[in-house]
Amino acid sequence: MRADVAARVAARSRSPGLAVVLVGDDPASTVYVRSKDRAARQAGIAARTIHLPAATSEAALLAEIRTLNEDPLVDGILVQLPLPQGLRTEAVLDAIDPAKDVDGLTPTNAGLLASGRKGLVPCTPKGIMRLLAETPLTGARAVVLGRSVLVGRPVAALLTAADATVTLAHSRTRDLVTLCRRAEVLVAAIGRPEMVGGDWIAPSATVIDVGINRTADGRLVGDVAYAEAAAVAGAITPVPGGVGPMTIACLLENTLEAAIARGA
Repeated sequence: MRADVAARVAARSRSPGLAVVLVGDDPASTVYVRSKDRAARQAGIAARTIHLPAATSEAALLAEIRTLNEDPLVDGILVQLPLPQGLRTEAVLDAIDPAKDVDGLTPTNAGLLASGRKGLVPCTPKGIMRLLAETPLTGARAVVLGRSVLVGRPVAALLTAADATVTLAHSRTRDLVTLCRRAEVLVAAIGRPEMVGGDWIAPSATVIDVGINRTADGRLVGDVAYAEAAAVAGAITPVPGGVGPMTIACLLENTLEAAIARGA
């Protein structure tokens, strides 16, 4: 995907512009932003990071977003989440021009996705669907574990559009283990380290692990107990190195698509 985006960018008269807004110094966010910036530059995208102090007021952040909305050289805007305390995520996302919303999180793009219409799709759910491209989804029993607006709800909508039979489950779903055990496709995005054990997995099921969690002993693990699940599943994504790289590749593709749609 990254090579394809780079080739398409190279054929254009102007490189797409991507602006990433980072507020504060959250270590994980800083690493993510650095990775996105490096990948964008490698693809020929004109990327820049606007790093604001944690004490930035909401008014100042919204003013920065308005400036980016009006900048003709910026085709994509991404505000790195989570934001520091005192800044309302909804207000900030609402301020982004939907045509430049390469994270697909504005109400406009979320609404387009929910209604089955074309818009900018959130990067992680889009990457998950690319991973599932080789999996027959028509009529398949799919369980999405986690109902966040970042992953769970949009990926459930995308799976539904792909003709899967989808159950959106969460930590309060009754008999959760039995439900997951029936799934032919299981997407785990609940944010609990290694919550999904091998006994949750149906033989030959396809398992997409979206979680990324740091354990007390410093290990980086997903929401799925990988070794247990891999012994049962037909296919499974690792953590790290599975969904994360796809998310970044889809961000690059969304930036290019936003530039094309804007006629830039």
